[in-house]
Amino acid sequence: MVHKIYTGKEIAEIIQADFISNDPDSVRVKDILIDSRRLIHPENCMFFALVSKRNDGHKYVEKLYAAGLRIFVISKQAERCNSCPDAHFFVVDDTLEALQRISAAHRNSFQVPVVGITGSNGKTIVKEWLFQLLSKDKKIVRSPKSYNSQIGVPLSVWQMNTTHELAIFEAGISEPEEMQSLQTIINPSIGIFTNIGQAHDENFISTLQKVGEKLTLFTKVDQLIYSADHKELQEVIIRSGILENIKTFSWGKNEANDLQIISIDKQGKTTKIKAKLADEPLEIQIPFTDDASIENAIHCWCFMLMQSYSQELIRERMMGLNPIAMRLELKEGVNNCTIINDAYNSDFNSLSIAIDFLNQQNQHRDKVLILSDILQSGKNEVDLYDEVASLLRQKNITHFIGIGSAISKQRSCFDSNSFFYPNTEAFLRNHSFAGFSNQSILLKGARKFEFEQISRRLQQKAHETVLEINLDALINNLNTFRSRLKKGTKLMAMVKAFSYGSGGFEIANMLQFHQVDYLAVAYTDEGIELRKAGITLPIMVMSPEEHAFDSMIKHQLEPEIFSFRALNLLEKTIKRQAIPQNKPIKVHIKIDTGMHRLGFSEKEIPELTQRLQSNPMIYVQSVFSHLVGSDKPELDSFTHEQIERFDQMSDSIVKAFDHHILRHILNSSGILRFTDKTFDMVRLGIGLYGIGADPTQKQTLEQVTCLRSVLSQIRLVAAGDSVGYNRSFTATKNMRIGVVSVGYADGLMRHLGHGKLSLLVNGKAAPIVGDICMDMCMVDMEGIEAQEGDDVIVFDRNQPVSVLADAADTIPYEILSRISRRVKRVYYHE
Repeated sequence: MVHKIYTGKEIAEIIQADFISNDPDSVRVKDILIDSRRLIHPENCMFFALVSKRNDGHKYVEKLYAAGLRIFVISKQAERCNSCPDAHFFVVDDTLEALQRISAAHRNSFQVPVVGITGSNGKTIVKEWLFQLLSKDKKIVRSPKSYNSQIGVPLSVWQMNTTHELAIFEAGISEPEEMQSLQTIINPSIGIFTNIGQAHDENFISTLQKVGEKLTLFTKVDQLIYSADHKELQEVIIRSGILENIKTFSWGKNEANDLQIISIDKQGKTTKIKAKLADEPLEIQIPFTDDASIENAIHCWCFMLMQSYSQELIRERMMGLNPIAMRLELKEGVNNCTIINDAYNSDFNSLSIAIDFLNQQNQHRDKVLILSDILQSGKNEVDLYDEVASLLRQKNITHFIGIGSAISKQRSCFDSNSFFYPNTEAFLRNHSFAGFSNQSILLKGARKFEFEQISRRLQQKAHETVLEINLDALINNLNTFRSRLKKGTKLMAMVKAFSYGSGGFEIANMLQFHQVDYLAVAYTDEGIELRKAGITLPIMVMSPEEHAFDSMIKHQLEPEIFSFRALNLLEKTIKRQAIPQNKPIKVHIKIDTGMHRLGFSEKEIPELTQRLQSNPMIYVQSVFSHLVGSDKPELDSFTHEQIERFDQMSDSIVKAFDHHILRHILNSSGILRFTDKTFDMVRLGIGLYGIGADPTQKQTLEQVTCLRSVLSQIRLVAAGDSVGYNRSFTATKNMRIGVVSVGYADGLMRHLGHGKLSLLVNGKAAPIVGDICMDMCMVDMEGIEAQEGDDVIVFDRNQPVSVLADAADTIPYEILSRISRRVKRVYYHE
């Protein structure tokens, strides 16, 4: 691989920077970095200190300098780091704009064809399928996963090097005027506009405006592929005048299109598509039947036709298309292992991304990578696997298993604690699975190696009901709340009650990686679990039990003190343990401002303050209170009273001490509704999981969880027959009844039966009939096409948790926290 190397002078000119260096001629840049946690090789690497509403890259300059990195792009508004004497600084007005400038310049140094893809849906699938279809003929560089944003696109384009013969990049926008900068960076010579849908409609005046904005990507292409069956897209293309400057290759049902679609025939698990090109009949068959895959495949077909591929080769390769796994999953494994399954693809860039996710899992010290041959990399095998081995050493992978003939030939590149097998079958037959214990295991394999067989062997056995947790949605919600905070406000994330049913250490790991300031649990044993899983963040225990203070001190947990009794118990424990004078116990003082549940009253504050001042072994870390109804506008006057009372009561405590004491009162709804009352810290709970109190909040947040099960059986029930226990439901006519593998032992509340709740079967509502049983329930399948084994949705983004809560006359908190631990949790990145 030959990546262009830039001198300091070249970079300064490209990004229009003031170049500050004691040795400017020594600067050489080959790699760029935007995330300090993902540094691999500091040599010839340049860090862009990006600034956003929720973070500031300048905070990590010193840390990276200590790790050996010496080249930084910073903004004029930020102070330069005086403690980095031999660092090289490029000072610019806007570091993101500088990143985009250097990437655009890098792109324009290559003359290979560049494909730009945009649209509401299908961008990633079309990109990956084009790679599958064309990589046997060309060395291709493409966007890693869904790197299609203002930051992702520059990082994608930076991958280009002199060995590549074709580049494929996707571009996505969420607001007006974003696409122009992406057009400058990608500068595509060929465009594909996949479709237009409702994504991000809220940020555009109309769909036509959104189409026009996306079309900006293609103003300088040689040829544009699109479907004229999308009428709004066709309308904007005609009205924009873009046809005067570029050529198009359109497809659709109308005979005026370049490729006229004659028929689409779905047959079992395949689809036959007949078309006409310049009166010549054409035909392909693909191994998919869903409409989205058909549309994506036709886009790829058009591209191959434009590139003059033979009909025979097109037919052969289209039938060989493989599905694209769009997410990286984390599951519980055998012998207390954690399994990370990433079958998205097996190239080097995605491997590095997956290993970063592996290293976020702090619950196990041992990290295992099971990797197949990396196919179609365009690199010499010796260089490729030497690079892989170097990456594993940099990322502290403790055990490695290589599967495939190519990687096995390069075993000398890897450390001695590595194992190699010629194929997956040999690994399953000969490797001892009993040796996998208390480890985090990453499966990273090309589809032909069928790593799903390994995944099944490693997974902990569980029944068919699964709670899926979308980690991307969780982080998006975290960042939504962060964007509402004043600079410097700390954030405490609530992970009590098994993280509202979503899983304890998995969620805590993610929050720790994304640098929240505090975690809070309800009970001591929850905090101990997190400590044993490698969580090092400060943890507040909200309900410290009488006999748990010793354990809290041992595991560096910080108790909430809400009464003199709790304070007495803590003082007795401190005396008994003879704690060193220089290690006082951090506590969080709760005061009652109107909830009248737990907390010191206003009249108790003077005595409390005196007690705390007199004991040097107790360190007051924070003072806080609990709002009664921050989500209810009709209680706003009382909420303001509570906040004012808290301000006064906490102030009298804070003033009594020399050190800074944090104050916090806002919860999830409070953060969004009382933004000027954040004090020093806020507590983020149910909002993290996408639950909002009003329509505005619900639109802003993303639902994190999906509870799904399967249809175990479909049976016919005659009129007059009963269904379930107690004959509580009797069919009034002949019915199709579906038996679903979820019941009240899984968390589906028993009184949601008898039609109070419908489950979704293939997107259609199926009312629950009769009583909900312990392990299953029955639904009415009238008018629903389905087969045994099909998925059934209890709740997801289309049927949110609030629907169940309303039907059960309760709140979303109860629905989520009721989900049993026997329900398997699957965590994923999209």
